[in-house]
Amino acid sequence: MATKNRFDEESTAQEAPDLESSASEASKHGFFVRLYTGTGAFEVMGKRKLWYTVSGIIVAIAVAAMVIRGFTFGIDFEGGTKVSFPRGDGQTTTQQVETVFSDTIGRAPDSVVIVGSGNDATFQIRAETLTNDEMIKLRTALFDAFQPVGSDGQPSEQAVSDSAVSETWGGQITQKALIALVVFLVLAAIYITIRYERYMAIAALATLGFDLVVTAGVYALVGFEVTPATVIGLLTILGFSLYDTVIVFDKVEENTDGFEHSTRRTFAEQANLAVNQTFMRSINTSLISVLPILALMVIAVWLLGVGTLMDLALVQLVGVIVGTYSSIFFATPLLVSLRERTDVVRKHTRRVLNRRQTAAARATGIDADAPAEGDAEPATVAASPQPPPDKPQPGARPVRPTSSRTGRPSGKRTPRNR
Repeated sequence: MATKNRFDEESTAQEAPDLESSASEASKHGFFVRLYTGTGAFEVMGKRKLWYTVSGIIVAIAVAAMVIRGFTFGIDFEGGTKVSFPRGDGQTTTQQVETVFSDTIGRAPDSVVIVGSGNDATFQIRAETLTNDEMIKLRTALFDAFQPVGSDGQPSEQAVSDSAVSETWGGQITQKALIALVVFLVLAAIYITIRYERYMAIAALATLGFDLVVTAGVYALVGFEVTPATVIGLLTILGFSLYDTVIVFDKVEENTDGFEHSTRRTFAEQANLAVNQTFMRSINTSLISVLPILALMVIAVWLLGVGTLMDLALVQLVGVIVGTYSSIFFATPLLVSLRERTDVVRKHTRRVLNRRQTAAARATGIDADAPAEGDAEPATVAASPQPPPDKPQPGARPVRPTSSRTGRPSGKRTPRNR
């Protein structure tokens, strides 16, 4: 047992300075060098309280936006009538369209927006469900006021199109969206639990919940309509977030495999190293994912005028950014916090810190077992006084003394201490 303790102490004295030297060596390089090499120079686990605070503020803002502003549900969810017609020469404004609608129907529309640009621009009017008589009167009024041009290039009442969606249809879409979301979360939890462990499954599910709340809060804050395309995009970004989280967890599992048998780093430090090693990969993955989304927003929405794709593009853009943040600054810190509540990790952390303290005390020549400042006895020097040279110690090995005249060994043997 004594031999084992001595071996552990000697190994600790070598490992602890190595960790400090690697961190100091990494700090000598520039920001981008540390970013690409993943040297562990970015402290994430040690600042968990900061990231928990930042995440809490983000969630609070998102929840406040949902409670105060609420969601703008599209016609597919709430039901109603949508009327569309070409803008024509581009001189007509949304205010003019609202005035014609109000004068004809007797109430204001829910919204009037312009979709697309140039010759392809169209007006889209969304309102409560209109009867057949109301729709006929509205079509005639819009044609008389704006003379929309049909596909043959001539003004025609047929250029004014309408579509109606019942509230029952919207309820069915909502129910199916919720079922799809629950099934996704259950399958994700089962997979992570089987592939990794229950603590990673808990952290991953909490991260998905964080992504859902924040993305929904952004939608409420911006005021975009929630459409079926939004639900599809939401399920897509949840898959991306889970993918990014699993990448980090896979590296954490690799770094912490058999961690209890080593005193080089604590569990939190190994997880922090894993985050640094996957940091650049997460950024690259996010950039690659964002570029097609930006192309979708620019080309499909602004150039082609496909307004329905804006909902899909926005939810994906927000989801990619939030998913990247949560996988690094929320999922892994939460995993470390959960694991540090277990006896194995707590005992291992104490071992690492105690042995580092012992190694540091020996490096400064101070006895680690000496009382601290303010105790009854002052600190003592760790090295014990050397015995007198003429008094051999137990187990001493005899040595041959040298001659004072020639400097060579004499024939007489005297005991020498080990």
